[in-house]
Amino acid sequence: MDRKRKDKSDKTSERIMAAARTVFAQKGYNSARIDEIAARANVNKATIYYQIGDKDTLYTGALHQVIGHVARDIADAVSRKVHPEEKMKAYITFIAGAVEANPDLPPMMMREIASGGATLPRLVIEDIASVMSILAGILEAGKEQGIFIETSPFLIHMMIRERFFFFKKGSPIKDKQSWLPEALLAYDQKISANLGEEVASLVLKAIKQ
Repeated sequence: MDRKRKDKSDKTSERIMAAARTVFAQKGYNSARIDEIAARANVNKATIYYQIGDKDTLYTGALHQVIGHVARDIADAVSRKVHPEEKMKAYITFIAGAVEANPDLPPMMMREIASGGATLPRLVIEDIASVMSILAGILEAGKEQGIFIETSPFLIHMMIRERFFFFKKGSPIKDKQSWLPEALLAYDQKISANLGEEVASLVLKAIKQ
């Protein structure tokens, strides 16, 4: 395949995966249909099967593309810091950025949480485990240095992730409530602008000696 054809193929694949993430986020795995993904990506079903694969492959790819890259890039961001507190801040703010850049991720993962991971692919579980292993290393280093208390990496990961997921998905509900006090809305908007730093501050207060 020449370079021009490869670039066109890559762009088509990216368009298909973007469409898949949107449809899976809106409908969930069970209700999503290849026809709808094809229509949104402006391709036919045959192109999806040829370029990507079946529905399972699409779903795995839609999550792995995001979470797999997050695991790799978090490891890089954390490695640039020395002190455990700075590593923790880097870990949390990077996740905040990833959630902000990938708005389809929270609804997809929240559906999996609600279903007990009924359709969560093994590859994606491995991606999540990679992310959590980075957190476990940060917590262990902080404990050894007398900075952090002993705690569960899984619990802390849930504290971090669910704060971002629920904040993002809950904001539209809050924004519709015109009766809420202006002072409350103003404070919430202030937090929204620095959500990663706000969550990092809360988590560090919870785990520091």
